[in-house]
Amino acid sequence: MLDTVRDTARRHALLPLRIFLGVTFVYAGLDKLTSNTFFTDSAPGSLVGILHGAKAGAAIPALVDLALKAPHGFGYAIAFGEIAAGLGTLVGLLGRVAATGGALISLSLWLTVSWSTSPYYYGNDLAYLMAWLPLVLAGAPYLSLDAMIKRRRDGDGLLVPGARRSDAVTAGSVRSVPPA
Repeated sequence: MLDTVRDTARRHALLPLRIFLGVTFVYAGLDKLTSNTFFTDSAPGSLVGILHGAKAGAAIPALVDLALKAPHGFGYAIAFGEIAAGLGTLVGLLGRVAATGGALISLSLWLTVSWSTSPYYYGNDLAYLMAWLPLVLAGAPYLSLDAMIKRRRDGDGLLVPGARRSDAVTAGSVRSVPPA
């Protein structure tokens, strides 16, 4: 019984991280899109103001210059990217792709906006980048659309992830299993 609990905990260990990052990134994207100031050019808290303030302390000032060439397009790309990464992570659809998108957003923000934060561990973008990496490596193998798609593609109508058709047949299951 203890082994079953440990196996279940191990399988679902990344679920809290998926929920946290998914909700946080969806919220961040929606917050940008609904802000009264983010897409203005001069208000405090505007993207243009943030970029001008970050340019001198950025690790890669050329990224800030690139964003300043089309700040509203850049802002929309970041906002929609955050929403896409967050939703993909929450539902587990293209989990590794969504996590890679979230990691790239966090990396770009760390190298620009929060690079000059001192000491470095006060900057949250580096922590978000590190939080995305386990999901980049593992994807969303459980409680996800990816897992459901994989089971259907493999011909398993089974509800238990990792079980095989032969397991259901040898266990004397009366449930019909679709052919491969």
